[in-house]
Amino acid sequence: MNNSQLTNLLQSLLIIMGAILLILIIILVIILIKRTRKHKSVIKKKSDAIKKETKATQVPQYNKQSVFDFMEFDKIEDNMIIQKEGFKYLMVIECQGINYDLMSRLEKVSVEQGFIQFLNTLRQSIQIYTQTRTVNLGSSLNNYKEKVDEIRKKLEQMRRRYDEILNSRENINSTEIQKLQYEIIKQKNLYDYGVDIVNATEKMSLNRNILRKYYYIVVPYYAEDINSGKYDKEEIKGVAFSELYTNCQSMIQSLGACNIKAKILNSREIAELLYVAYNRDESECYELEKAIRSGYNELYTTSTDILDKKMKELDEVIIERAKVLANSVIRDTVIETKKEREIKEKEKQMNALVDEVAKNMIAESEGRLGKQIAEKSIKKIDKKQTEKEEKANEEKTKRVRRATGRK
Repeated sequence: MNNSQLTNLLQSLLIIMGAILLILIIILVIILIKRTRKHKSVIKKKSDAIKKETKATQVPQYNKQSVFDFMEFDKIEDNMIIQKEGFKYLMVIECQGINYDLMSRLEKVSVEQGFIQFLNTLRQSIQIYTQTRTVNLGSSLNNYKEKVDEIRKKLEQMRRRYDEILNSRENINSTEIQKLQYEIIKQKNLYDYGVDIVNATEKMSLNRNILRKYYYIVVPYYAEDINSGKYDKEEIKGVAFSELYTNCQSMIQSLGACNIKAKILNSREIAELLYVAYNRDESECYELEKAIRSGYNELYTTSTDILDKKMKELDEVIIERAKVLANSVIRDTVIETKKEREIKEKEKQMNALVDEVAKNMIAESEGRLGKQIAEKSIKKIDKKQTEKEEKANEEKTKRVRRATGRK
């Protein structure tokens, strides 16, 4: 084999090896591309899953404007609901229902005639709205409990007064005692009755939904009914109020012919109506008054400094403890004063008590000593007692004379 053939063979081998290497490189690139795509796909799936979880757990953010857009009205003012930036005004009439089925034929005819009269008075479209509410007895029970607690405090005061009168050494008026006893018994019966009523009402309302229906007539007024170019917003609102009030009063009089009592809702009652409509579940356990007191109608709340709050609480604790200490000391002082007064009284009468006890002892021993000796002994004790009293009177007279400068 000559050199040219060897060179051709080597070139052929190099070409083959280069082709094989090229094929291997292509295969490696394809494998790397597939792995990269697979890795990106896995990362994308994980990212999507994380986004879904984050979106599911994320609390929606509300602002003031989104709340107003949801409520579909601007504000409540002057017993009116204002919508569409003063373009539309609404006034609401609340009506009490009547039991038509229990009426006589004549009464039914009268109601029908009155309803026809009501329909004839209408000059604009109206909306009849019925709202069912759960009767919440919580506020009524709380008010009743407060009154029962006042009765209990009054009963305790009467009992303390009764004890003070009995424990005093002053002359006790039997008529006053009987009158106070009667008042205590009457107050006790009243307190027991109130407690029974509260307990019975709580048991009755436990796990029971008491429903009540409310009937409303919604009367609209549009600013386009007047030439709004001549008036500003306040003047348009005044005209709308006058027109709505006149129309509502006319409707109320027409409803009176049907024996239906009605009234125009004020701003607070309209707020309660809308609160129940927009918060159906929450309104059953969280009334409007509680929501307002808790700041439910505010976009933010403020609080006093924690150190000021702590200082206030410490002041209250000091006052309470001072009251307890003062009451305890006064009570002990009264008891001590009473005991001291009894001791002094007993000391003054000690000699007389000694003489009386001695005479009783002699009288009891009369059978053993003899009647004559016992009588003489008692007379001697009486004589000594008389001498002591005369001597005490003489000393008292001398002290008075010395004090007044007489001889």
